[in-house]
Amino acid sequence: MKNRGMGIAHPKLRGEWVELNFMMRALELGLHLNKPWGEVVPYDFAIEHEGAFARVQVKSTMFVDRGGYSCTVRGADGPYEGDPFDYLAAYIFQEEMWYIIPAELVVGQGSIALYPRYRRSKYREYKEAWHLLRSAPRGERAVIDRIEASAETTPSEGWSLWDWLLGLWWRPREV
Repeated sequence: MKNRGMGIAHPKLRGEWVELNFMMRALELGLHLNKPWGEVVPYDFAIEHEGAFARVQVKSTMFVDRGGYSCTVRGADGPYEGDPFDYLAAYIFQEEMWYIIPAELVVGQGSIALYPRYRRSKYREYKEAWHLLRSAPRGERAVIDRIEASAETTPSEGWSLWDWLLGLWWRPREV
């Protein structure tokens, strides 16, 4: 059934539908997903495969342009700058197709043109390139050597565990 999701009028809801679609496809391919909490990081998922992590920004398009599709690649403040993510996952509704594109090819641009039917298209090799998410970005492997934590106080009598976890700024409850 082609064009699923295109009938969702609200762009935010349509984006959430595409993210769910991405999650299902990644899980089918044996990738492990992590979803950051909130909306403050410039990527939608961290994909883990054999200890390597890749940050993925998910976008979608249904905008037909000159025989292909134009896909917006920007955040709320304009084109992405710096090192915001490792890969762009771009979904074309009409084709039910994904492109997995390295960030260095799209960062700084406002949009990209995707031509799934052209043999010489710029992003052809990234069509359904899910294998890229199985390796660490830029050949690096992230290793966490150790994690340390410190607690200067412990829950005392009269404190609930909840109060203690919230940072101890609450007064002890009357017992």
